[in-house]
Amino acid sequence: MDFDPTLLRTFVAVKETGSFTRAAERLHLTQSAISHQIRRLEEQLGQPLLHRTTRSLILTEHGEDLLRYAEQILESMDALSRRFQPSPICGEVRFGAPENFVGDRLPTLLCQFAHSFPGIRLDVRVNMHLDLRTLVKDGELDLAVIMTPGDSKEGTVMRQTQLVWVASEAFELAPGAFLPFAFFPAPCINRNVGISALDGTGLDWHIVFTSSSQQGICAAVLSGLAISVLPQEDLLPGMRVVDGCYGLPPLPKANFSLFWGDAGKTPAALQFGQLIMELSKPPAVVKRTARKIS
Repeated sequence: MDFDPTLLRTFVAVKETGSFTRAAERLHLTQSAISHQIRRLEEQLGQPLLHRTTRSLILTEHGEDLLRYAEQILESMDALSRRFQPSPICGEVRFGAPENFVGDRLPTLLCQFAHSFPGIRLDVRVNMHLDLRTLVKDGELDLAVIMTPGDSKEGTVMRQTQLVWVASEAFELAPGAFLPFAFFPAPCINRNVGISALDGTGLDWHIVFTSSSQQGICAAVLSGLAISVLPQEDLLPGMRVVDGCYGLPPLPKANFSLFWGDAGKTPAALQFGQLIMELSKPPAVVKRTARKIS
């Protein structure tokens, strides 16, 4: 049995609006046309779909069943149409960002962008230790989000973060032991800021763990193996801020700044830049079990 999508769309409109009149207004049809289409659908199914009274429309049991299928069919057809709709913009966008900028929101926003601009191919590089500044300068990336010192005026500052020393809530330092640290590989700003701060303290310290992944750094911290430097909003349950503990000095703020290559502002890249600006908005505040100790 083949179903006409027009009839299914009319049926869904009648259910959502609650009347033939309002459904006709939504679909820019006459009320008689709506009645005719619903009648055709009922004849095709051989079942009544609606109970009509002077004040309301109520779906029959068969109508409720049809509604679920109709919504699924129409949603799939709309998605198919979007997928193969010609895009007004095409080309390639090469983008880079540190892992702690994109977070969990990037996959959803990339999916939205791909649906809106199917003609644009994305080359996205996400890593904490990539030298994004050089990649942009050398023309290998069209645009990139780069962490810069809080007082830097480079690029377009999108948001600022406070860097902090973090350790596991269970972390303990044995008397006389060197302070252990976990850092990203150079040229990560977290590493540079942390080492610069340590070099001015006279503390005994050493690097016991290196990882290019934020997940790896967090694992090292949560295990109690090491202390590290993270943006304050990146703390996970089970972590604590240890600024001022063990002789550790306070750390500065850092910027997430958008950098463009010399030839980066193509129509495709500009559209993607708007997506990144949306991504830069701070996420909703979530209560965490991480705490600061004195």
